[in-house]
Amino acid sequence: MKIRTAALIALLPLAACAKRPDAIVPVDIPMAAYTGDSCPQLAQELISERGKLASLSKQQSSAATGDALGVFLIGVPASSLTGGDKEGDVSVSKGKVVAIENAIKAKGCK
Repeated sequence: MKIRTAALIALLPLAACAKRPDAIVPVDIPMAAYTGDSCPQLAQELISERGKLASLSKQQSSAATGDALGVFLIGVPASSLTGGDKEGDVSVSKGKVVAIENAIKAKGCK
């Protein structure tokens, strides 16, 4: 029983590690949120959101690397504990990009 408890405690820090950006699934955002926009507005919004996603993904990647290093060196995912984990923000941004792309396709924008 003591070995099982010790193993569980040893694995606990790994459960709190930040995910890599490519492992984060997008939030389901309805395309209807963007169907009222014109094609030029959608194109501009897509460029803006892709830039935001790139920045958030870079931050998330750094957090994941920091967590892996922290767990290896001190046994604690330091980036996740200090607010470096941007998983929620990455997920929302990915969802927005998908919704905007779907709205562009539905409107027949080029």
